[in-house]
Amino acid sequence: MLLTFEVIAEALRGRIRSGELKPGDALPTQAVLMAGYGASSLSVQKAMALLKQDGYAISRPGKGAFVAHPDARLDADADTDTGDPEAGNPPVGGTAARVEALELALAEALKQLTALRGRVEALELSGKHRD
Repeated sequence: MLLTFEVIAEALRGRIRSGELKPGDALPTQAVLMAGYGASSLSVQKAMALLKQDGYAISRPGKGAFVAHPDARLDADADTDTGDPEAGNPPVGGTAARVEALELALAEALKQLTALRGRVEALELSGKHRD
């Protein structure tokens, strides 16, 4: 059985392979994917990281994620980072995608830890007020 992020990634891969989504097309936003699959933001982030790692997607900071050019998949398979950031083509695939996926996972973990810390502090405060 596939995990939610794998289901999302495979569905998007299928849309790309079928031509429904073409190179340069914007991929659905995180909010759209979360609503469409009933998924958490972390699951959507993992799915996008997987697509980037496999060379199916690229990110453009402040703009979103887009379908990568088919040649990018070859670069990802070769585990190389290619692209010309000055021309608006960030590196895709390989190490850069794995680092980005790890950074996303770390950011989500930190967000969850911060929320948990806040809940623990609130519980501790409410316990002190009862004494």
